[in-house]
Amino acid sequence: MAAAIVKTLPALLLALALHGAACAQDTPVPEPVAPGAWMVQGQSALGSAANRNFISNAGFVVTNEGVVVIDALGSPALAEELIARIRRITPQPVTHVIVTHYHADHIYGLQAFKAAGATVIAQRAAGEYLNSETAAQRLKASREELFPWIDENTRLVPADRWIDGPTTLTVGGVEFRLIPVGPAHTPEDLVVLVPRLRVLFAGDLVFRGRVPFVGQADSGHWIEALDALLAHDIDVVVPGHGPASTSARADLQLTRDYLAHLRRTMGEAARNMEPFEEAYEKADWSRFDKLPLFKAANRINAYNTYLLMEHEAK
Repeated sequence: MAAAIVKTLPALLLALALHGAACAQDTPVPEPVAPGAWMVQGQSALGSAANRNFISNAGFVVTNEGVVVIDALGSPALAEELIARIRRITPQPVTHVIVTHYHADHIYGLQAFKAAGATVIAQRAAGEYLNSETAAQRLKASREELFPWIDENTRLVPADRWIDGPTTLTVGGVEFRLIPVGPAHTPEDLVVLVPRLRVLFAGDLVFRGRVPFVGQADSGHWIEALDALLAHDIDVVVPGHGPASTSARADLQLTRDYLAHLRRTMGEAARNMEPFEEAYEKADWSRFDKLPLFKAANRINAYNTYLLMEHEAK
């Protein structure tokens, strides 16, 4: 079993992987995060043809009856490369892929896993997005912006198994707790806790070391979800973006604090009917403005939060 392989790795290698010292690669290179558990780290960048949409993380856990993968990466080619990497580690087949949410950078690789025989599991709320015009238009745009990695053969893949509440999946004696935590980053957010390993695959509830993309998120519920996760006994967090963390509380807290800061500053402006531009310019962003993607994400995050807080105040 691959767990035995991981246990024989030098302690230094494991420590470096856990603390994110290994740089994000152009190709998905697995790094161990716990005995039998691995992750690949996407780049801190916007998706592009140059990076093949490799901007998100994926993880997997090897058991003696199969491999459980968490998220499918941002293109079929990346997923195929990940499958090949998994086969270098273990002869066990990929039996399941758990989708934390249906954003493009996490799901365009699903068709490669389906072709390999995996069962796809996701939270039922994703179905509405999957069948929406928004998802169709996003795929259409991706076929242009991310060509040739996303093309006319790339398709949206629904789950084989939709879950409605907390669910336990057991593979090879390893328990995976699937915990719906949306609406937060998306309506269908799902995190995966592996109690035996004390590892949490957090999806995009956690962006480590960079500014998250808030989009149309329900930031109030997102904060509540992070508060709930802080109550779990966790050693390692694998975020949706950024390196793995052995400082679970600190990294959950950073995302939480950023969201709370958005809500506090933009909420005050909305209540006072202060124009967004004035509120944005006078807000103190000094704690976050050195983080990667701050310039790309923060203004739109603040504007969407301003609109959300206007709506909540009605």
